[in-house]
Amino acid sequence: MSAIQNFFLKILPKAMGEDMRRDSMRWIVKCQCGFGRSIWEMGGIRWKASGDRKTLLKCPECGERSLHSVVYVPDSKVST
Repeated sequence: MSAIQNFFLKILPKAMGEDMRRDSMRWIVKCQCGFGRSIWEMGGIRWKASGDRKTLLKCPECGERSLHSVVYVPDSKVST
C-alpha cells in the first residue's frame, strides 16, 4: 500500500476508506497489449471520479511505453 493510500485510510472513517478502496479497485489501467491492473494495485486512488482517460506509462508486462486507457469497470470482482 502506498503512503498516500495509508494517509487517507487513517484520516477517513472506516466506511469511507473502504468505499475509496473498492471504487479505486474498479478503475482499471489497461495497456494496448491487453495487460490491466487497478489504480489501487498501482498505489493510487481514483474515488468518486468520472470519465475515461489515457495516461503514458511503461507496461510491466510487455515493457513498452504507451498510452494506457483508464476505464471504470463497475462489474469487476472486488474483494472486501
